[in-house]
Amino acid sequence: MHHRPIHHPHCHGRRFARGEHGPDRFDLGGGRHGRGSFGRGRFFGQGDLRLVVLRLIAEKPRHGYEIIKAIEERVGGAYSPSPGVIYPTLTMLEELGHVAATAGEGSRKQLELTAEGRAFLEANRATVEALLARMEEAGRRLGGGPAPQVARAMENLKLALRLRLGRGPLTEEAANAVAAALDAAAVAVERT
Repeated sequence: MHHRPIHHPHCHGRRFARGEHGPDRFDLGGGRHGRGSFGRGRFFGQGDLRLVVLRLIAEKPRHGYEIIKAIEERVGGAYSPSPGVIYPTLTMLEELGHVAATAGEGSRKQLELTAEGRAFLEANRATVEALLARMEEAGRRLGGGPAPQVARAMENLKLALRLRLGRGPLTEEAANAVAAALDAAAVAVERT
């Protein structure tokens, strides 16, 4: 059975050549492929992210956002993969026949492991277990920052502001609305 590949608006259908930053090679030093505090080194080697994603999907069917959150939680918030890393990985896994998309909640597609994906995961069990142990260790060592959901929300707010301000100058009415929203968020945070 042929499944349509998953596409994400941030990916633009781009394929990555060997040596380029692609779905399973990224910089954990806070570069454009994710937020992290591991320094300039790489946490996942070639193909490692693919195995971690497969393992997460093996635990239960998930969509891309749930995978991002699961990785974030496993490393204690020390790293959060971007959609530009996760969605191409999911597309590749679907094209390889390792996962299949099924109808999920709302318009989101849930991904399930296929027999081929299960066999691939089993063949790489030792590597997967080592990766999960390393992620857990990183979470213990480096996860002292804000809770993953707070870090993600902070990044979302910064991105929303950059995108809105990048569209051009704000009218006085729009500037007042943005300032009021930010002030309301600050008051809500202080009260928690």
